[in-house]
Amino acid sequence: MSILLDEGQQAIATECRRVLEARSDKGRLLGLLEQVGACDAVFRDTAVEQGWTALAIAEEHGGLGLGLIELGLVAQAAGGVIAGAPFLTVGYGAARALAEAGAAEVQAAWLPRLASGAATATVAFAEGNAPLPPRPTTTFAGGRLTGVKEGVVAGLAADIAVVWAMNEGEPALVLVELSAAMRNPVDGFDNSRLYADLAFADVPAMLLAQGDAARALALDVLARMAVVTAHEQTGGAEALLTIARDYAVTRKAFGQPIGAFQSVKHRIAELYGLVEIARANCIHAAALADASQGAADFLIAAADARISATEAYDAAARDCVQIHGGIGVTWEQGLHLHMRRARSLAIEQGNLLFWEDLLVDQLTGEAA
Repeated sequence: MSILLDEGQQAIATECRRVLEARSDKGRLLGLLEQVGACDAVFRDTAVEQGWTALAIAEEHGGLGLGLIELGLVAQAAGGVIAGAPFLTVGYGAARALAEAGAAEVQAAWLPRLASGAATATVAFAEGNAPLPPRPTTTFAGGRLTGVKEGVVAGLAADIAVVWAMNEGEPALVLVELSAAMRNPVDGFDNSRLYADLAFADVPAMLLAQGDAARALALDVLARMAVVTAHEQTGGAEALLTIARDYAVTRKAFGQPIGAFQSVKHRIAELYGLVEIARANCIHAAALADASQGAADFLIAAADARISATEAYDAAARDCVQIHGGIGVTWEQGLHLHMRRARSLAIEQGNLLFWEDLLVDQLTGEAA
């Protein structure tokens, strides 16, 4: 599988970076850290204006009919400027679930609105530390949903959610409109992610899939969202690599640039390796998803992308601050924006332990 981008994909990546860099504002992002319930409206409007919300939705539903590679490139550009809105990833996951399992009338009602940006969606699978619990405590019965989903990304602003719940003793995917749910804001490490605890008390909902079919679709949706997030992490890590390099060749100590010292130059070289490994894994995973190859191959590639991108972004956030020294921890420098985003993204769609375990399970199963 090629890990090279074609000319059209390179053009998408270049244009996304140009647009986002022109509209990026560090001051705006710093303000979002202290506001519960606010997202980066500029990025949100830009995503709608540029058609990014429609990118991976089929043309028959008002989308552009492109794939995970193109959406990943947008996410990578967004990660580079620390865009303060989480809708691309979870919106894509919800749209994927609807496209694969939703009835025709449900697809007609929601997919065009998601594509146009008139509505937003999220995915509520996790409970506690489990991204996809085998037996969720949230229950669906008689067309009603009951239970609590904690720390849901974009939960404060989404119009609908695809929820992982139990139905008649089996796990199920359920579509629910959030206007009838209780939303409790979560004051978190990165408030621009719009985290919320969603409480459902006999809220009307619709069954999308149940049993093994629901489990397979939920894992596919989770893996696809993880690949989008991995692109965003790679974009953030690449931006930090550039910041660290530029600082190292201009900041002087003992009469020479600090980049001349081995402790600094080796660290930047290691970051370069981590970023390129993550980038290659992301493209490979996205290409496998778009090629509709075996589910096992895609899960392995998605886990590789998620693990390598998480490690790259975490290392870049830590090392970039250390290379800057005392100035790196100041509010004005803004490196903590990346640090907060790196830590937030590291636990969305499952932490490293989840993806490492999944990778081992897939590899040992394949060997057996």
